[in-house]
Amino acid sequence: MSDQKIIEAGKHVLKAEADALRVMEASLDESFAKAVEILYASDRKVVISGVGKSGLIGQKIVATLCSTGTPAIFLHSADAVHGDLGICQPGDPVVLISKSGTTAETVRLLPILQRMGAKIIAIVANRNSPLAEKADVVLDIGVKSEADPLGIVPTTSTTLTLAMGDALAAALMLKRSFGEKDFAKFHPAGQLGRNLLLTVNDVMRPREKVAVVAAETSVRDTVIAMTECPHGAACVTDAAGNLLGIITDGDLRRALHKHENLNGISAQEIMTKNPICAFASMSLGEAARIMEDRPSQISVLPVLDAPGGNLVGLLRIHDIYQAGLV
Repeated sequence: MSDQKIIEAGKHVLKAEADALRVMEASLDESFAKAVEILYASDRKVVISGVGKSGLIGQKIVATLCSTGTPAIFLHSADAVHGDLGICQPGDPVVLISKSGTTAETVRLLPILQRMGAKIIAIVANRNSPLAEKADVVLDIGVKSEADPLGIVPTTSTTLTLAMGDALAAALMLKRSFGEKDFAKFHPAGQLGRNLLLTVNDVMRPREKVAVVAAETSVRDTVIAMTECPHGAACVTDAAGNLLGIITDGDLRRALHKHENLNGISAQEIMTKNPICAFASMSLGEAARIMEDRPSQISVLPVLDAPGGNLVGLLRIHDIYQAGLV
């Protein structure tokens, strides 16, 4: 088979799934709003259940809900009737996932869960199925066929189910006024969480461990200072300690390219004047955007205690991405 046919096969799957997502988006109605209200109104955890590929997608939906402020847990439909139903407590809303709506392991949970007083939300592709008929709310993913060459492998259906789960989580975030600080609380070990939780002050190199030179310092002595404090830059200050500029490794290379002899050349002649700075109270995320969201990225920033204030340290891009929890 030629590469072109392989590419066309891939495009067919992507187009089929994208088209199905647009159809599902257009058909979203008040049932979705009702499902969100059930999940929001309950102060209990959400239980999501399914088997096979539906179960795998259910596990991802659980992870998304948990990370966005809605406590959730996955219950395998087959394991449920062999003791794991103990995880369900009265008042827990339950989301049952089954494309056909006839999956035996999932359908047989209905009477048990209903006797426990659970509100049932069904994610199905068949409104006339036993699961849909007995659920409190039906979220119809509307898939007509799968995107694989045989039209039977869970592809489009799993994509739509996953997207429906994302839609529920996003709507619940809005209902809960779930913001960046809330997100950070649930992601303290990831870079996203560190960017939101930590400030520049938490990870910067303090001034006493940074190469700091005067404007009249020779380039030679500047290089020695940068070698003793190897953080990729030297800060140039006046007698009062106000920041005048910064000298980076790149500035040194450019100076060597421009001047055959650096003897007699001072720090102020090669420094970058009025450099972009970070502030001690700034979040790591904001500092990262200053350093990266530009045509030419910055690898090191002087840190001031406040705009127009005193030099308190130096921040490297490596400090941001190697930051540990404090």
